[in-house]
Amino acid sequence: MEKIYNTETSFAKIGDRTIAYRSYGKGKAIIFVNRFRGTLDTWDPLFIAELAKKFNVIVFDYSGIGSSTGSLAPDITVVAKDVKDLADFLKLDSVIVLGWSYGGLVAQTATLLYPNLVTHAVLVGTNPPGKNEIPIEQAFFDAALKPVNDFEDEIVLFFEPKSESSRLAAKASHDRIHKKIDGGKIPSTMDVFQLYFGGGDTFRDDALNFREQLKKIKTPILIISGDHDISFAVENWYPYINQMTNAQMIVYAATGHGPQHQYPELTAQYIINFVEYI
Repeated sequence: MEKIYNTETSFAKIGDRTIAYRSYGKGKAIIFVNRFRGTLDTWDPLFIAELAKKFNVIVFDYSGIGSSTGSLAPDITVVAKDVKDLADFLKLDSVIVLGWSYGGLVAQTATLLYPNLVTHAVLVGTNPPGKNEIPIEQAFFDAALKPVNDFEDEIVLFFEPKSESSRLAAKASHDRIHKKIDGGKIPSTMDVFQLYFGGGDTFRDDALNFREQLKKIKTPILIISGDHDISFAVENWYPYINQMTNAQMIVYAATGHGPQHQYPELTAQYIINFVEYI
């Protein structure tokens, strides 16, 4: 994984902003779309390395986040344009999008807005558009809104604290991520948090009727969730997925909001198989 740790950050000059990104591996491009407060450094390097064996994995910072300039828009449709603009800058005619958490909202939006660009969508630890029955748990807000998160917060936010195997996986993932991370780039102020929440609100308000569109879209969609996700409850998919045209779903037991960090190699293999056969 040394190549993952040593890959330099590149910068895409797009209009009046610059998007920071890193590129790993060769093959069809898969653009990782990040979580609330996520940066280039907060993906598990093992997950990246496994997918980079088959794909050109591209991670980036949203406009105004991390090493990118500009401002994060409080409108999810504007945030999704980062995906399209970065693909255009890199001269990519087609991409897979992999969105985690808030990034799953962005990935769904990009899939619907740019159907000629996105060939497959992988949605990790996220929920469908519109109003969902099960809300975010208070435990998420208690941990996620701290200016700086420690390891115990990470267990609560991304893993299953009640499971010893999940806690062990959390430690392994934490150690991989923290081998090289610039914590100063992680958003830490409420004014920025509110921009993320604004995007979530537009996705939930669903003025463009994405909830109905996603049911009918023919783009293959893979949904990967933990059985106890305090941010985006997997149960919100259950009354919805059987109305979708071309979706598959994987649910891990004793797993929280970050299934790809608890099971990086297995999750990567599921994604590889999905893209190769669907």
